[in-house]
Order: sequence, then structure tokens, then C-alpha cells
Amino acid sequence: MTKAEAEEIIEAAIAGLPAVFRNKMDNVVIVAQPRPTPAQARRHARSLLGLYEGVPLSKRGASYSGVMPDKITIFYRNIADYCKTTGADQVNTVAHTVRHEIAHHFGIDDARLRATGNY
Repeated sequence: MTKAEAEEIIEAAIAGLPAVFRNKMDNVVIVAQPRPTPAQARRHARSLLGLYEGVPLSKRGASYSGVMPDKITIFYRNIADYCKTTGADQVNTVAHTVRHEIAHHFGIDDARLRATGNY
């Protein structure tokens, strides 16, 4: 999978979200990178598929202003390595990872995602 292919899938995944979620996303960028940086790998894992970094919407208060955007990174080479096949498997995994990381942007943690069957 190339960066351009990953970016296309990411855009489609965002476009496929219900408007109520798309419209509430705020001060967040989504980028495609091949693999985690050494610092990200040390902190999380080398095999990381996606990463949300920022202040979730649920934690932002009245003093939240003038900050850099939250960042969602999709690690497309890790996803390609993770998938057993190319094509639909990779597309589905990128789209799922995008939704997973956007859930973190909304303040939904991994425990809640697991409990609702959306991890």
C-alpha cells in the first residue's frame, strides 16, 4: 500500500462517517505515515496501526483555545504488514483504524470500545 492509497482510504472512511460525527470533529488532523517514529514505537509499540495524540473533545474546557490540532496518525505500512491479504482486507483495516482513532478524539477509551464490540 502506498501513502496515496492510504490517504484515499482515510478520506473515504471519514466521508463514510455519519454527518453528526463528521460535523463535531474539531481541531484534528489525520495523517498517513508508514511506521511509528522511534519515540512512538518505544511508548506504544512498533506494530501500532494508528495513534491518537491530543485532547479529546470530552476533556476540553472553556480554556481550550490556541492549541495545536490533535493528530491521528494511520501507520499504513504496519497495516499492510498486519493484513494477511491485500485489497479489501487492507481497506477495511485502514477504515476501522480511522474510526477507532476518531473514537478516541471523542473521548471513547479502549475499554469502552471493547465493551461495545467496537475495538
